[in-house]
Amino acid sequence: MNIYVGNLSFDVTRDHLREMFEAYGEVESADVIRDRYSGESRGFGFVQMPNQGEAESAISELNGKEYMGRNLKVSEARPRRDHSGSRRFGR
Repeated sequence: MNIYVGNLSFDVTRDHLREMFEAYGEVESADVIRDRYSGESRGFGFVQMPNQGEAESAISELNGKEYMGRNLKVSEARPRRDHSGSRRFGR
C-alpha cells in the first residue's frame, strides 16, 4: 500500500520516515518530496508498505500524531491525476 504522509517538518528525511513506519512492519520505500529547483522539502512524502494490515495499522496509529513539532496527516495515497492533457488556456 502506498501511504501519504503530510504536514511534515522540513527537517524530516527519508530515513526518519522509514524508521517511523518500520515500527509497524516492512517498509519497501520511503521518500520525502523535494522542490526540484531548491531541493527543499515540500512538507510531504510517501511510504510504500507491502502488507495491507501493517500499513492500515501504521495509518491509524500515526495519523494526527505529533512528530518534530508537527501533527502528521497520514492516509492511503490517492492515485496521481494525469496532467498530460491538452488543456488550452484562454480558448
